[in-house]
Amino acid sequence: MTMTVKEHYDNHLGYFYSWMIGDLTSKQTEFQNFLIEQKLLPQSNKVAIDLGAGHGIQTVPLAKSGYFVKAIDFNPQLLEELTKNTKGLNVEIINADIRNFNNLSVHNPELIICWGDTIAHLDSEQEIMQLIAVISKTLSEGGKFLLSFRDYSVELTGENRFIPVKSDENRILTCILDYQPEYVIVTDLLHEKIGNSWKQKVSSYKKVRVTTEMIVKIIEQTNMTIQLNQVINRMMTIIAIKK
Repeated sequence: MTMTVKEHYDNHLGYFYSWMIGDLTSKQTEFQNFLIEQKLLPQSNKVAIDLGAGHGIQTVPLAKSGYFVKAIDFNPQLLEELTKNTKGLNVEIINADIRNFNNLSVHNPELIICWGDTIAHLDSEQEIMQLIAVISKTLSEGGKFLLSFRDYSVELTGENRFIPVKSDENRILTCILDYQPEYVIVTDLLHEKIGNSWKQKVSSYKKVRVTTEMIVKIIEQTNMTIQLNQVINRMMTIIAIKK
């Protein structure tokens, strides 16, 4: 049975997400370097929004760069980790679905980010259009939108659908992709050693079959101009500026 994104994170992925991601400090340093290289340090009101903040890969570097960060996520396990990881930093943690972003008290930030394939977690291309339109409307003039995502335009078939994600002496994680015209069904298959035996845990959820062409078209229709559009660490990475 296919779960909703929230059900999948709350009942399955949230419990081993940090293990799957790996060393948090190195990931944060990588994003900090990206901010510096792309000249994305605070310029005006110093407010940044992190949509789908997770356990703080982007939130922490943003805060350490001088931003006041509003970090939004809806998974309790990751929010608990985020609270610990941002202790002492200028961060407001908001427990909310990013689809309700329009209802939050967020006014004219200079930077909004939606990183790590979060955009594909919405329910449809229409929801993606709606969210990006709200982002454009919310940004201050000259504000920037940072987005990263996987391009699912090329369908993986056969054995290529089975992607080994990570393994150690106690866990083996495999991701299985099943392509449909508008969606990709993602199955996270975890084998975990408990005592002397291995247990299998499986959960599936649906992602929008996002493509670069789709995202570029939506952004260009919402009063933003694309400044960067390239693959970085196997993820399509876009920087757009509000006109």
